[in-house]
Amino acid sequence: MKRAVVFPGQGSQYVGMGRAVLESSPQAQKVFSIGEKISGLPLKRLCLEGPLSELTRTYHLQPALTAVNIAVWEALREKGLEADMVAGHSLGEYSALYAAGVLSLEDLFRVVLKRGELMEQAAQRHPGAMYAIIGLERPILEKLAQEAQNKGIVALANHNSPEQIVITGEEEATSFLAELAKAQGARVVRLKVSGAYHSPLMHEAAREFALFLESIPFAPPRITIFFNVSASSLANPAEIKDIMGQQMERPVRWVEEAEAMYEAGGREFIEVGPKNVLANLLKKIFKGREVEIKAVEDPTIF
Repeated sequence: MKRAVVFPGQGSQYVGMGRAVLESSPQAQKVFSIGEKISGLPLKRLCLEGPLSELTRTYHLQPALTAVNIAVWEALREKGLEADMVAGHSLGEYSALYAAGVLSLEDLFRVVLKRGELMEQAAQRHPGAMYAIIGLERPILEKLAQEAQNKGIVALANHNSPEQIVITGEEEATSFLAELAKAQGARVVRLKVSGAYHSPLMHEAAREFALFLESIPFAPPRITIFFNVSASSLANPAEIKDIMGQQMERPVRWVEEAEAMYEAGGREFIEVGPKNVLANLLKKIFKGREVEIKAVEDPTIF
C-alpha cells in the first residue's frame, strides 16, 4: 500500500490557519521565518490574525497558504511521515514540488510570490468569474460551454470530482453558462476568487511566469510527483518546469490525477494543510473502493 500526500490550494484558507503547527513545531516556525524573509510579507500575522480581506488577496494568500502547507509537512516529517508520491491542487502543486525535492524552500517562496503577483495583476486587467457546477455530467457541461462561448471566453477549469466541475472565464459568458447549467438541474456556487484562473484570461501572466521560471533551478524529484496539467507523473526537470509554466491557464485534471495515483498503487491519501477540501473530493472520487483518506492540519494529533 503506497502513501500519497496531497496539498490544498486557494479556497482552503481561513484566519487562524497554522496556529496549531506554529505552537507545536520549531520547524514550522523556521518555514514561516524563511517565507517572511523571501516574501517581505507578515505571513504569520496574515495567517493568524488576518483580516480575511488581506489574507485572501492573491498576492498575500499564495505564500501564506504555502507556508502553512509546508509547516505542517515538515512537522509531520519530524514525526516520521514519509510519502511514496505527492500532488497538489493548483497552488498546492508548488508545495508538492518542494516535498518532492524539486524546489528549495527559498525558491518555493520566490515562485509562489511571483505567481500570486502575476495572477493578481491578470485578474485586474481581465476581470472574470469562477463557478462550481455540481451534479451535471461533464459531456453535458462541455456542450453548454460551447453555447456560452458566443458570449465571450469561458472554459472548464477544474474537474474536482465526478460531481463537481469548476467553470471559469469572462463574467458575462461564465455567468451565462452557470445559468444554463442551473436550468439543467445543476447546483451552482459562485467561488470567492478575484479572477478567472485556469482560463485563457491568464495567458499573458502564464507566459511571463514561464519566463520567470527560467531563472529558478528545478531538481529531479526524489519521490513520484503527479501534475494537474498532464494528470500524470513527470521526472524530467525541464519538462516539469515547462508544465508549471502552463499551469495557471490550463485546467486542473484532479479526477484523472487521483486515478493515476491510484493506478500507481496509492491506497493511503493524506491531505496536508488547512481544512479538508481535497480529502472530501478524494472520498467522492474513490467512493466504494478500499482507500484510506485523511486530512491533517494539526500534526500533534496525527
